[in-house]
Amino acid sequence: MIFSDWKEKSKDLQISKSILWEYEMSDFSWYEMRIIVMRRVIERGWMNDFYAAIRIYGGINNVKEIIKDIPFLSDKDMTFVCSVFDLKKEDLKCYTRNQSRERRLSY
Repeated sequence: MIFSDWKEKSKDLQISKSILWEYEMSDFSWYEMRIIVMRRVIERGWMNDFYAAIRIYGGINNVKEIIKDIPFLSDKDMTFVCSVFDLKKEDLKCYTRNQSRERRLSY
């Protein structure tokens, strides 16, 4: 797995402030904003941002659970997270929402 070395590589890393540019970081709740943070890391982050997020959220399994709850990702980003984090598209809220929406539109 790509991030299996996260414990060593994540030390002292921070998520880039530029991907959360519109938020005041002095009173930012990393827990409450976890969905937004992970979506931004997936869409705009660098490897260091992924390592920092894995550390902040307590490991790869916790990050996987957050990713599953993201309401929207592009097809490219869904494919990426499924590949990197060994997930199935059917486990992603963004995929099941998209499938449900497509069914409603086809009626």
